[in-house]
Amino acid sequence: MERVAPDLWVTETENPAPGLTTRAYLWTRPAGNVLFYNTTLTTEYDRMAELGGVADQYLSHQDEITSSLATIKERFGTRLHIHESEAPLVTSTGVDDPFTERHSADGIEVIPTPGHTPGSTCYLVTISGRRYLFTGDTIILGADGQWWAGYIEGYSDRDSLAAALDVLAELTPDAVVSSAFLGGSGVTELGDRPWPDCVAEARKALLEGRSLA
Repeated sequence: MERVAPDLWVTETENPAPGLTTRAYLWTRPAGNVLFYNTTLTTEYDRMAELGGVADQYLSHQDEITSSLATIKERFGTRLHIHESEAPLVTSTGVDDPFTERHSADGIEVIPTPGHTPGSTCYLVTISGRRYLFTGDTIILGADGQWWAGYIEGYSDRDSLAAALDVLAELTPDAVVSSAFLGGSGVTELGDRPWPDCVAEARKALLEGRSLA
């Protein structure tokens, strides 16, 4: 694992498909560490243990469901959070928080954003004084520098995804952290570029039928 902010760590990369890279992110804090997304790399569990374990794990959507969820839960006593519509897909372990509505809990704003999958969810968290938006695969930055919605033909729902982007455009993150990504990093510092412009770019491509995949 490597540190990307004073209280935020990222796992080593995994490559579930050609050209596609995923990582998970550990927020370390006195109230109990939080893991966003998932990793199957068992060597990372030892590092997580050194950093204080994993009190809670938040999944962004069903593609992050693997048998490793049970391994993490058994080792750390982790509470697992995922949208209720996709909770039945978790068969290797129990789901502690099958949520349905937008809400805030324990410093995490949970924002259901269906579209990429029915249960896709984003999370807004203030870490080390900065606002990080964990978007899963709902919106990502392409290797070309353009923002794209996570639409896959025959898998995603275009109208729901467009509505989800409208919700995200109202937020004010300092950095965006996607689950899967292309290019060098899943963490994008927004800098001076307005976030609503980034979302509008992805929404325009989505409605024009252009997609990253």
